[in-house]
Amino acid sequence: MSRGRTLRAGLIGLGAMGRHHARVLSGLEGVCLAGVSDPLASKIAPFHGVPLLNDLDDLLTLGIDYAVVATPTATHEEVGLRLAAAGVCALIEKPLAHTVDAAHRLVTAFRSRGLVAAVGHIERFNPALLSLRDRLEAGELGEVFQVATRRQGPFPNRITDVGVVKDLATHDIDLTSWVTGQDYLSVSARTISRSGRAYEDMVAVVGQLERSAVANHLVNWLSPLKERSTIVTGDLGCFVADTLTADLTFYSNGAGHTEWEALSAFRGVSEGAMIRYAILKREPLQVEHERFRDAVLGLPADIVTLDHGLRTVAVSVAVLRSAHEGVTVHLSDHHRLETQKAH
Repeated sequence: MSRGRTLRAGLIGLGAMGRHHARVLSGLEGVCLAGVSDPLASKIAPFHGVPLLNDLDDLLTLGIDYAVVATPTATHEEVGLRLAAAGVCALIEKPLAHTVDAAHRLVTAFRSRGLVAAVGHIERFNPALLSLRDRLEAGELGEVFQVATRRQGPFPNRITDVGVVKDLATHDIDLTSWVTGQDYLSVSARTISRSGRAYEDMVAVVGQLERSAVANHLVNWLSPLKERSTIVTGDLGCFVADTLTADLTFYSNGAGHTEWEALSAFRGVSEGAMIRYAILKREPLQVEHERFRDAVLGLPADIVTLDHGLRTVAVSVAVLRSAHEGVTVHLSDHHRLETQKAH
């Protein structure tokens, strides 16, 4: 297949994230936004001349090649299974599903029909993290010791069906495995809830990765400060990625000699040079849609597969179990194999 073909896309859900998807789809080369489905379509103002429909079945009658699912997490399984049954490819917002079993059913449904499907883990398309991953793969940091992320900000009133672990921490779980190429072996977590909701709104996670690296994630909806940072420390220094500004900085280990006797006995690292990289900064959502379009067309494209999304859901469930039971949860060989079928 070639990029010369125009794909017909549908959008399911026109909430806060759905409107961002609609904006990108409306101007995406090689794609026609054929229609939008939302239960509240009758109450939504006309959107760029695109048909607004109340039901998914009405959207399917328009003859679409793929759909973007931007509905609440609890509905991803039902919507995804209906799309797979109709032979329609899908880009499903993260997290893939609300449970591991639901995620498994989605993986099976799309794979059994040979349909292209992906999960909207948008951080994988952030310019700073793309550059960071390339540099780690090139060995610029040596062995990775630790990945520490901080993701905090005000409470989003739009989220009503999941807590901060599945809505936000899944970003950090996915990007940590992706940039390091390492799966989680175990997680230990603590959560609190201060907003009066049934779900947690703050979590602290310590994870053990496959090749001895340690992961630390601090995530909350309780801060007036909006922060999105990823710090990867290794043999040769550390990378600091600010995913709000898409900046990447490298702090190298110094090799200088010190004559200060009190410090000379310390055999740790010292400060070296700092480099802030010049990075081409394209909108992550735009890049995500371009790659998924290409994948649907049969062209080579890096997308976040449903298998990857399933693995992230499994780790997030382990985080919640750890917090609930007050124990370290080990992702056993059997469990990890189940969550990585066909990977």
